[in-house]
Amino acid sequence: MRYIFLAGLIILGSLLAFKPLTPFTVHGKVTDASGTPIPNVTVMEKNRTTGTTTDANGEFTLTVSSENAKLVFTSVGFDRQEIAVKGKTGITIKMKASEHHLDEVVVTGYATVRKRDLTGAVSSIRSEDFSGIPAPSYYNQQSAGRQTAKLRMLADKEKERKLSYGYNYADSSAAFNTEDYDAIVENRFLDVKQNALSTFSIDVDAASYSNLRRYLQMGQIPPAGAVRIEEMINYFHYEYPQPKGEDPFSINTEMAPCPWNSNHQLVLIGLQGKKIPVENLPSSNLVFLIDVSGSMMDENKLPLVKASMKLLVDQLREQDKVSIVVYAGNAGLVLSPTSGSNKTKIKEAIDALEAGGSTAGGAGIQLAYKTAKQNLVRNGNNRVILCTDGDFNVGASSDDALVQMIEEERKSGVFLTVLGYGMGNYKDNKMEKLADKGNGNHAYIDGIAEARKVLVNEFGGTLFTIAKDVKLQVEFNPAKVQAYRLIGYENRLLNKEDFNNDKKDAGEMGSGHTVTALYEVIPAGAKNEFAEKVDALKYQQAPEFKPVNSSNEVLTVKFRYKQPDGETSKLIEHAVTENFVSAENASANFRFAAAVAEFGMLLRNSEFKQEGSYNKVWQLAKSALGNDEEGYRSEFLKLVKNASSIAKAQTKKRVAEEEEDDEEAVSIQRK
Repeated sequence: MRYIFLAGLIILGSLLAFKPLTPFTVHGKVTDASGTPIPNVTVMEKNRTTGTTTDANGEFTLTVSSENAKLVFTSVGFDRQEIAVKGKTGITIKMKASEHHLDEVVVTGYATVRKRDLTGAVSSIRSEDFSGIPAPSYYNQQSAGRQTAKLRMLADKEKERKLSYGYNYADSSAAFNTEDYDAIVENRFLDVKQNALSTFSIDVDAASYSNLRRYLQMGQIPPAGAVRIEEMINYFHYEYPQPKGEDPFSINTEMAPCPWNSNHQLVLIGLQGKKIPVENLPSSNLVFLIDVSGSMMDENKLPLVKASMKLLVDQLREQDKVSIVVYAGNAGLVLSPTSGSNKTKIKEAIDALEAGGSTAGGAGIQLAYKTAKQNLVRNGNNRVILCTDGDFNVGASSDDALVQMIEEERKSGVFLTVLGYGMGNYKDNKMEKLADKGNGNHAYIDGIAEARKVLVNEFGGTLFTIAKDVKLQVEFNPAKVQAYRLIGYENRLLNKEDFNNDKKDAGEMGSGHTVTALYEVIPAGAKNEFAEKVDALKYQQAPEFKPVNSSNEVLTVKFRYKQPDGETSKLIEHAVTENFVSAENASANFRFAAAVAEFGMLLRNSEFKQEGSYNKVWQLAKSALGNDEEGYRSEFLKLVKNASSIAKAQTKKRVAEEEEDDEEAVSIQRK
């Protein structure tokens, strides 16, 4: 009898062990130590891909796997916190502000890096990739003997530092960060009499901002090539009016004193795309192209991709269809076209994905486009959504080969969205080129909060194009402006002849998107500290400046765009008259965009930052928070404080090391 009883207990225990988990909904609020709500906090169920973010009031609702689940809370400027639900339907979390422990930060050259990155691997960036701190002078005018001794000592010391970080001189590629960023040559001031026209393509990408946020959260100033100011500005939403006419966007301009040089003026040009209600959006034919190679194993790669795609699946309608193509050593179709109403089937296919193998990105792209073309929806939204770290290494993998492939594929009418993931080997330059040439957009997903922003909050803008090949050409009036500088858009510049050439590719604009561009202008008659002398021409005389009219127009903005399925562009013109306002009376749109631009120049250590400072950025942005329902602008203020602290730590560390190096060099010389 006793054995029967024991057997019964074992059977009962087994049944309870395999009892299915009952979903449990938790409501909560997150505040700081003083009780102030914290928006945009990432809330994740531990060891699962379920997550959400807090709203502007610090509140959240999340359905977890069971009443015994554990929640993980993370936010910029606060310590990570883990809480057990324990059957509570309502919880309040107070997060502790994180402290920068300078002994946990190492300065290599002038690149500040934490000893270990989020994956536990040694992290390092080449010092020449960074800007923000001017290089010190290693040499003085003393004897050559001391110079030689100091150089030898510094080389030995640098080698010791690298070894202490785990640098393997036999296999440096295994130990060092291999992220790739293209160099950016900043736009300079141009003389209006010689260069009256400024022409560029719009850019709705926002990858640069979320990527540099990741760097700042890890205690690093981002590489200069990672700081694309136009993408930083366009990460944020601006309160421009919706278009009223037949054109798909409204045009908005504003001029006020430049915050970092009061003798200059700043001109804002803002576009607001028409917002189409989700129920009125055309049917979608989406192909998820997912990198499942070995480099995607980290938690912030494939697991985050899967969580992101499931957020997107929740937005789909019955008339939408999804296919899934994956690639590692080769490419394959793992889900044939499936209706958006069959969300369970799509999510099961996503959950089944695992990482391993090499990276045949080219083959994956070809199969994804082939799948999209086979299921093309006429007058619909046909799009490939590429999720990868960009580290292609099998088949077509060079930038040129992939760009040529994308340029050919875009002729089919299939658009491209590129979502970047991960760190350590992230190929930002490759991702940006693919999105640019594929009639698409590029976002960097650094966490579930960013996935929600891109794929839920900005669903229409990310996936539905309302205008393509959008170009701007600005003509400045030399009677009012003597010189100008376009801030950002360095890799979007066009020749003046390209503006009227409908064969020239340009940027796309999505439903509800805003695009903002800033020009710093030097008024006629003001002192031009950036003037650069040019020798007189030998074979011709410089044309004499003769104003053609005496109007009070400062500039004229011309726009060209095509319908998503069109081949002929339409022209719009918008004149900006001399109607200056004071800095205090400038709109919140203007003040916040200017603050972001100034922040970008400081991160890049731009030669045009002039009187800019982190404190001025913070004050200006603080005055322009507006509604900030999602909390993105408040988060920006935290990043500014972060960057300021890191820059101060770098300077302090650099000065201390210079003094130490001088002392050691003197000691070596004496010996």
